[in-house]
Amino acid sequence: MPRDLRLSRMLHVLIHMDRHVALATSEQISKMISTNPVVVRRMMGGLRDRGIVTSEKGHGGGWKLARSLTDVTLRDVYEAVGAPPLFNIGPNADPSGCLVEKAVDTRLDASLREVEAQLLARFAEIRVEDVAKDFEDQVADQASGGPSFSAGLEPLSEPGA
Repeated sequence: MPRDLRLSRMLHVLIHMDRHVALATSEQISKMISTNPVVVRRMMGGLRDRGIVTSEKGHGGGWKLARSLTDVTLRDVYEAVGAPPLFNIGPNADPSGCLVEKAVDTRLDASLREVEAQLLARFAEIRVEDVAKDFEDQVADQASGGPSFSAGLEPLSEPGA
């Protein structure tokens, strides 16, 4: 199963919108995260439904933040993008008559549910602003001669520019 990138992509977009681009079209965002504008609209729609972003249609329209990143948690974004599976492992989805497989699946399922609850609780404690500050710390480290990395900070132009 391929990794689900919706959470990390939307965190990326929200931080760019807060720090670099106040208003962005679905097409601009799609280029930023290398996906289709239709996919962007679907993901951003979930954020809009949760009051994290707003959208304006028409010429000069686009997506913009509706709340401060200090008021948005990783769990808020996770739920807004559809609460994708957190793990690539787990019990077999098809029922089995094998008692060994049933025992394995029962134990895996219980363990994964426990860890998932802990992870979601932790997501509820982390603000998107915390992640944005992590980014700024990395930029400051690089500017002071620390480890180099590729930030990929090409600011998006305003719609119609």
